[in-house]
Amino acid sequence: MTLPKHLRGRWRYLAVGLRTWSGVPLSRAAFTRALEDAIVTLYGDAGSAAIDARVYAFSVADGYGESVIRVQRGEVERARAAVATVTSVESSPVGLSVRGVSGTVRGCEEKYLGRQPEPPRESTVVFEDAQRRATIRGETADVVVDDAFVGATLLDLE
Repeated sequence: MTLPKHLRGRWRYLAVGLRTWSGVPLSRAAFTRALEDAIVTLYGDAGSAAIDARVYAFSVADGYGESVIRVQRGEVERARAAVATVTSVESSPVGLSVRGVSGTVRGCEEKYLGRQPEPPRESTVVFEDAQRRATIRGETADVVVDDAFVGATLLDLE
């Protein structure tokens, strides 16, 4: 049985862009846990229940990803603040940015998602006076240093 319209929840949908190191696998479940932990840490259980955040859509490939997060209508600002505190997912560093907010999933996807970034390219670069492997995306590079990544700009490379 469907509830009458005046008894249904009123939702807003946050379009979230995600960036991580290339080659790091991220799952929807891990992202959801990281978001829920951030909300509970910031607002407690009562605040988490009021925000009622749900990951509606999630995709990630080559270090870039997108997500749609559903929240209660009056809780958009608190949800945005919680998204800003997420810095890692399963100990992998991530950067999240809220691209926009919409009243419908379709509007959210059409306005803010689907922007294809420049495809990454592998290259050998000179960084800290040594030749190293790097993944270059636009004006940034993920340089491999001692089995870890270092973020750099093209100006940092020779």
